[in-house]
Amino acid sequence: MPRFVYLFGNGEADGRSEQKQLLGGKGANLAEMTHLGVPVPPGFTLTTELARDASEDGVAFPEALAGQVDAALAKVSEITGRGFGDADNPLLFSVRSGAAISMPGMMDTVLNLGLNDSTTQGLAAQTGDPRFAYDCYRRFVAMYGEVVMGVTAASENDESPFVRLLADLKAERNVTVDSELSAEDLKRLVTEFKIAILRETDQSFPDDPLVQLWGAITAVYRSWHNPRARIYRRAHDISDSIGTAVNVQAMVFGNRGDSSATGVAFTRNPSTGEAGLFGEFLLCAQGEDVVAGIRTPEPIGNLADVLPEAYTELVDVGERLEQHFGDMQDLEFTIEDGHLWLLQTRTGKRSGRAMIRIAVELAQAGAIDQRGAIARIDPDKLSEVLHPTLDPDHRPPALAKGLPASPGAAIGKVVFSASDAENAGARGESVILVRIETSPEDIHGMQAAAGILTARGGMTSHAAVVARGMGICCVTGCSAAKVDYRKQTLTINNTVIAAGDVITLDGGTGEVFLGTAALVPAQMSPEFDTLMSWVDEVRRLRVRTNADTATDAQTARAFGAEGIGLCRTEHMFFAPDRLAAMREMIIANDLAGRLAALDKIVPVQEQDFYEIFVAMDGFPVTIRLLDPPLHEFLPHDKDGIAALAKQLGSFSSFLLV
Repeated sequence: MPRFVYLFGNGEADGRSEQKQLLGGKGANLAEMTHLGVPVPPGFTLTTELARDASEDGVAFPEALAGQVDAALAKVSEITGRGFGDADNPLLFSVRSGAAISMPGMMDTVLNLGLNDSTTQGLAAQTGDPRFAYDCYRRFVAMYGEVVMGVTAASENDESPFVRLLADLKAERNVTVDSELSAEDLKRLVTEFKIAILRETDQSFPDDPLVQLWGAITAVYRSWHNPRARIYRRAHDISDSIGTAVNVQAMVFGNRGDSSATGVAFTRNPSTGEAGLFGEFLLCAQGEDVVAGIRTPEPIGNLADVLPEAYTELVDVGERLEQHFGDMQDLEFTIEDGHLWLLQTRTGKRSGRAMIRIAVELAQAGAIDQRGAIARIDPDKLSEVLHPTLDPDHRPPALAKGLPASPGAAIGKVVFSASDAENAGARGESVILVRIETSPEDIHGMQAAAGILTARGGMTSHAAVVARGMGICCVTGCSAAKVDYRKQTLTINNTVIAAGDVITLDGGTGEVFLGTAALVPAQMSPEFDTLMSWVDEVRRLRVRTNADTATDAQTARAFGAEGIGLCRTEHMFFAPDRLAAMREMIIANDLAGRLAALDKIVPVQEQDFYEIFVAMDGFPVTIRLLDPPLHEFLPHDKDGIAALAKQLGSFSSFLLV
């Protein structure tokens, strides 16, 4: 008989961390933590194989699954000493997703499953705390109503009925936080929530815990196909075929008073890579409180003051898990009445700067070897360390998103013409040049701008190519941006931005922000130098750069380039003081005119090449001879053509060209 259910808990587990493709990352790591003796609430994992028959409409489960789930429920009941559906001694579960590749927040979760009117009274009697019991009950009904029964807000600008009812009751009681509501208040909410479910779905909230369980399992598998999960997978190149597992785990409660808490912690700072516990927690809360933003969490270090024994154990567990897995860990934990429980560990997501530091420090500590450290480096994230970036700890909400055409970040006043950008730059002002699209005529403004935003154009558009060549932050193809040159306004989703208003661009993500966002300047760390020295020891390819100026060549040498693979001669002439001579050469009527123009160009080239050769210091330089692409040097519009013709006195010849 095929096996679809894998148990974990009480020091024993059926799976191991190597089985992520079958058990998902969460299930595999829960099993591994169990083997390591980490305190993990018992439970079981339903495999990713079952997700193959899941869709947005439901799941076709094999007949053998029900018996395996029943056996797993009996085993967890034996371990905990509680009964699923037992009114006097209830066993409650969380039901969570867990794909082989982490997709945080993209799929669904149900907590406190197994509560009904009878088991809630049993939980109240068991704990001696009716308020706690009904707090769990109202949370469960709302979450089940949303995730399983589909009761949601009417639109993205509306609140769900559950949020609205809770807010109304707090206003009626003149309180600001949920914890100020009484047990009777919460009991009333449960009734109102159930009425809302019946009104919205024409279905009653199910009282049978087993029906609840299968509804939640089905919903979590189904959530693999929800829109946000699909978008996330496309953005991160995750295959739709890997599916998700489902983890059914005995509930532990962080909302049992001031000796209980819940939180998220990293074994290192995910922004900087600095070793040491980093994260947040909330006293008397459940997991969704931390991520929902309803309450402001406290820094994890404060846990040492309020629950010192649990904090010390958390530090120890974090160090053990990082050493075991050989990488920074992202931990989810609950403290129930002073007792620490780990609900999840996974490889933590991190910034480019942290990625380098963590890889190098782990290799230096012997947790991984140097080749392993190099393999940990994501090339896309490596570019973050070469450009100023937004401070991840103070990232404002984005107005819109275009294409990340040239990395880095830029802050400046909005201008709508190249001349305005050049003039502002001459005054020492930082500006963002906003155009529908750029042309060669804009080059002087592009050079002066801190960043470039275009409404049209792709990753290989004029703006993108030139900006990358100049190392300027650029966002292209921002379709939400409506540019009105006449009114000198940029309108994004009903937000009107006038010339002189400040915006921020993130060229790494393509996002556009209103106002000034905090930046992190590009700095080469000692760990970066160490990593590159290790790369030099194992690489087989020699690396050359594309460089058209001495400055570009010097920068490339500083990063270890061993020559120039392509020096594009025509790129030496984008500057305004050189562009005129280039245009004169292109449209010359005869050989004499062309030679006269070349007499102006040759000295410039000679000096540039001399400085490039000095910067390369004997390394090879490949030069592409002058072959000017007309579209990069000549104007396209009638006014520009007329102005150039007047400047060079060659109207008829220019039209012919």
